[in-house]
Amino acid sequence: MLSSLLTSELSGELIQQSAKLLEALRRAQAKLVTAESCTGGLVAALLTHHAGSSDVTEGGLVTYSNSMKQSVLGVRADTLRQFGAVSAETVREMADGALGIARDATHSVSVSGIAGPGGGSADKPVGLVWFGTAVRGGDVRAEARIFKGDRREVRSQAALYALALVAQRLD
Repeated sequence: MLSSLLTSELSGELIQQSAKLLEALRRAQAKLVTAESCTGGLVAALLTHHAGSSDVTEGGLVTYSNSMKQSVLGVRADTLRQFGAVSAETVREMADGALGIARDATHSVSVSGIAGPGGGSADKPVGLVWFGTAVRGGDVRAEARIFKGDRREVRSQAALYALALVAQRLD
């Protein structure tokens, strides 16, 4: 099932990188929670694909709609109105909100983007994905990437990038 959601070119790498991240989380004695929109839980699915992942994976929140971002993660309506769901401001609040829910998590990653095929604009093209990372007691960061390809390719690339961002925050 998981492989049908991933591009064939990236499926092996995604499984491998998620296993490496789990080991890095264990070494750092860290726990991760995800807050996902356009990836629809793909990052959490990759992590929990591996047996024993529950020791470092707190869980995943799929907040696809703006109302879910607000009610579950505490993203402010003003943030969504002013900047939109696909923005640095929103993913920062998503990452921070996820840490607020998962009390034992030390790290969080959030993802919000435009996977396509429609929904893009001149300012926010299809393939634009914003990522947020937060460390309990530390800072909350945001960065964006634009990925090429169809919906499945954008989502796969975004999941891979999210895994890499968490690994960076463990260093």
